[in-house]
Amino acid sequence: MSDLSLSLATQSAETDVILASVLEEQAQKGPDLRQTHPKSHGLLWGEFIVEDNIPESWLVGVFAQKRSYPIWVRLSNASAPEKRGKFKSDLEPDIRGLAIKLLEVEGEKVLDDEKYTQDFIFLSHPVFITRTLQQFADLGKVGSGQADPELLRSLAPVFEIIQAASSKQIANPLLIPYWSTTPYKLGSHVIKFSLQPHQPDEIPDRKPDSENYLREAVVKYLTQEAKEVNFDFLVQLFVDDEKTPIEDPTKEWKEEDAPFIKLATVKIPAQKFDFEERNRLNEGLSFSPWHTLPEHEPLGIINLARKKIYLEAVKFRHQYTEQRLREPQPYSEILDEPDTNS
Repeated sequence: MSDLSLSLATQSAETDVILASVLEEQAQKGPDLRQTHPKSHGLLWGEFIVEDNIPESWLVGVFAQKRSYPIWVRLSNASAPEKRGKFKSDLEPDIRGLAIKLLEVEGEKVLDDEKYTQDFIFLSHPVFITRTLQQFADLGKVGSGQADPELLRSLAPVFEIIQAASSKQIANPLLIPYWSTTPYKLGSHVIKFSLQPHQPDEIPDRKPDSENYLREAVVKYLTQEAKEVNFDFLVQLFVDDEKTPIEDPTKEWKEEDAPFIKLATVKIPAQKFDFEERNRLNEGLSFSPWHTLPEHEPLGIINLARKKIYLEAVKFRHQYTEQRLREPQPYSEILDEPDTNS
């Protein structure tokens, strides 16, 4: 067997280990719930407005022409549910997420489960938490109490990233920057992308005391104060394997090496969003970096693993929900959850 075949076989085996762990946790803590980024701070509607001065070689995919796409934007915490109906408090350290789903996107997609969408996935830290699939699988052992001291020592770099990413204090998830952390195609180019807010994050007068203060901040900003939010959608171009590695998502692409270039504006208008129908739609949507046109295909081993893991986790969640929907009485228990922000 060639080195390439061995590498692919190893990657596939590591992906399967991670997937098995994800599905096991999903079965235990809520088969119909997301296990990554389960707690939402809101599903918002808005616009993705493509710039009109994009270089010709970048006029591909959703950036092929000057236009505006309707979008859904989902804000979230990264941590898995603690148990059914109980999500991690916003007061505890965590990584925050933002996902955008463009609508009315024509063209053949990499996956065939959504025909007219394009997703972009972001985290509130510029790098991913692990460099390899093995590290990610080992991290699962830590969570299940199976890690020995040697394994814990080997994961020290991962813990440092998690600490840096999750310890950021934010007042409002609409007013902070986000990054793709992993690389993607832009036609023939390799890029990472980012969202930078026009408005600075607000410094609270006092320390928050609500477990759901992030959703409350978004409600206050968009609904009660009727303010609009705007982000610049920015990209960085691959330079070389040293400064901008593709297979090491734990290394930040520094702005001095790969300057940010604006390709679009994300506009989220003032709106009411915290109501039952929107929350149900929120839970019904799935976001994946592989909901994409080929021109924006994800790159690297981490993204390749996400393709299978995201797809199987969504299938598991939807199949369970459909099964329980055929059982009216038991399913009523699912809907009666104490955390109204779920």
